[in-house]
Amino acid sequence: MTSELDIFVGNTTLIDEDVYRLWLDGYSVSDAVALRVRSGILEQTGATAAVLQSDTMDHYRTFNMLERLLHAPPKLLHQLIFQIPPSRQALLIERYYAFDEAFVREVLGKKLSKGTKKDLDDISTKTSITLKSCRRQFDNFKRVFKVVEEMRGSLVDNIQQHFLLSDRLARDYAAIVFFANNRFETGKKKLQYLSFGDFAFCAELMIQNWTLGAVGEAPTDPDSHVDDMDMDLDKEFLQDLKELKVLVADKDLLDLHKSLVCTALRGKLGVFSEMETNFKNLSRGLVNVAAKLTHNKDVRDLFVDLVEKFVEPCRSDHWPLNDVRLFLNQYSASVHSLDGFRHQALWDRYMGTLRGCLLRLYHD
Repeated sequence: MTSELDIFVGNTTLIDEDVYRLWLDGYSVSDAVALRVRSGILEQTGATAAVLQSDTMDHYRTFNMLERLLHAPPKLLHQLIFQIPPSRQALLIERYYAFDEAFVREVLGKKLSKGTKKDLDDISTKTSITLKSCRRQFDNFKRVFKVVEEMRGSLVDNIQQHFLLSDRLARDYAAIVFFANNRFETGKKKLQYLSFGDFAFCAELMIQNWTLGAVGEAPTDPDSHVDDMDMDLDKEFLQDLKELKVLVADKDLLDLHKSLVCTALRGKLGVFSEMETNFKNLSRGLVNVAAKLTHNKDVRDLFVDLVEKFVEPCRSDHWPLNDVRLFLNQYSASVHSLDGFRHQALWDRYMGTLRGCLLRLYHD
C-alpha cells in the first residue's frame, strides 16, 4: 500500500506586528520579552519563556537586517533575500517612517543637524519616548530632507516616489521638510496649544500658494541652482507683499475698507461692536505681517506674529470661530471694492492662505 504525502516548503519572512512595534519603539530584547509576557502571550499560546525569548530575538535580528533596506524603501521592493508580500512591505515602510506627535512638535522648524540631535536626550526625557525611537524618527526626517531638498517638482510626489509612503504620511513629511527648510518658530510658549496637524495644515497651504512651485516659476537658466521649488518661499512674492501696506498707510483706503466690512457684517456678528472698535488694529496687524516677510527673522516668526496680532486679540474679546470666519471672508473680499487699490491678485494670494491658516490657528 502506497501513501501520498503533500509537502509545501516556503521561505516567506514572518513579520509579527506587535514585536515590530516594540522594536520601533526602541525597546531592548529583554524589555520586549517582559512586555510580551505581561500581555499574556504565554497563556494564549502555551509557549515557554525560553521559546518567547528565542522568538523575540529572531524577530529583532530580522528587523535589524531589514533596517538598511528601509532607509531606501525601493530597495526593499527589489531585493530577493527576504520574501515579504507587498502588503507586508508597505506595512514595514509605513510604520518605520511613522512618528510620534509629541516628538515632532519638539523638533518641528528646527534645523535637522547634529546640534538638534544632541538635544534628543532631553526630548526623550520630556516626551517619555525612548532615545532609540527619537533617533530613528529624527534620522528619518533628516534622510527625507536630504533626498528631496534639491529635487524639482512636487514635494509630496518626490517623497512618495523615493520613500513609498502613503499620501497622508508623505504630506506630513512634506510639512516637516518645509518647516525645517524655512525654520519657522514653533516652540514658543504661546504656540504650545497648536498641534503638529495645525502646522501641517498651514504648511500645505503655503506650499500650494506661496512657493515658486505654486506658480510654476521655473528658472529660465538651465544651470540655475534652484532648490526644490516646493521647499522655498517665492522671494519675489514676499518682496511684492510690501505693496499691501497701502491698505493701512492710506487713511482713506483704511476707512473705506472698514466701512465696507462693517456694512456687510452689521447684524451678522455677535461681536460686531468689538470688531468695529478693533478693525484698524486687526487690519494693521495682518497687513504688517505681510510687509515684514522680506526678512528671514520675520518669516521664521510668522506664526508667533499671527497669534500675537490676530488670534490673541480676538480670543481676548471672546470671538466665536464662526464670527472669525465671517470677518476674514468679508475682510478679504471687500478689498476688491476698493477702487484705489491695484494689487488684487497679490492680495488674494496672500489672504487666501492666511485666512485658512488663521482659522486653523484660532481655537475659541
